[in-house]
Amino acid sequence: MNIQWYPGHMAKTRRMISERLRQVDAVCEILDARIPVSSRNPDVEELTAGKPRLIVLNRADQADVSATARWSDSFRARGYAVLTTDAKSGRGAGKFAVAVRGLLAEKLKAYADKGQSGRVIRVMVLGIPNVGKSTFINRIAGRNVAKAEDRPGVTRAGQWIPIDKQLELLDTPGILWPKFDDEATGLRLAFTGAVKDEILDAETLGCHFMAYMAELAPESLISAYKLPSLPLREASEDAIAYGYRLLQAAGRKRGFLISGGEIDTERMARILLDEYRAGKLGRLTLELPE
Repeated sequence: MNIQWYPGHMAKTRRMISERLRQVDAVCEILDARIPVSSRNPDVEELTAGKPRLIVLNRADQADVSATARWSDSFRARGYAVLTTDAKSGRGAGKFAVAVRGLLAEKLKAYADKGQSGRVIRVMVLGIPNVGKSTFINRIAGRNVAKAEDRPGVTRAGQWIPIDKQLELLDTPGILWPKFDDEATGLRLAFTGAVKDEILDAETLGCHFMAYMAELAPESLISAYKLPSLPLREASEDAIAYGYRLLQAAGRKRGFLISGGEIDTERMARILLDEYRAGKLGRLTLELPE
């Protein structure tokens, strides 16, 4: 399954980040707590080298609690400040300003020593498409200043957003990388909705996700789709073939039948992905720290 998506505006975003970086004191990188590695653009490391970094693990309400704690420890061990949030409910967002000032404590002290204690802190906010960046910014600002939709690729240009008298954010468009070298990364991004659904075959993606879930959290599938058990995967079956059988089983339970008694597996695949993204399959983290 070849998942590639790199619209022309992404290259423009890279240039904008490089040009604006000298104007900011720190970088805030929004990650999806369910896929902290897959939702990190590896280019960001190079683009923002030398700037203090705050990692925000967003959508933590949909991720496994213990896994999020492990990820937080892992990022802190690498020298990052970490904040865990759920942008939709606002949980954790109120700690953002404190986290930024803690990250920049030495710089703020240096400003104070020079008599510049009122100097404005500027933070660039980065994240891949549909990671909840705009919703997060709106939560921090306490008003709708960043356009937020539940689909990737909405923000198109950087804008400065004042949070308080001494803190400003630079919102940036979501940035993916030109190519996914690892198919698993592309699949995890597609599962969570970071890649536009229109460019993918929903049924094939649903098959992959069913097979992934059968290994990661079989009890979630059994509970959500009222299955007596999951059929065993045959040695000769690849992920798509096995996932298709699971889609059929779930679709049959949901009554998704079409003419001739066939099961509407495409509809079932779309429902599966929608329910996962809405958190209806439980708190699931799709990757863990090594």
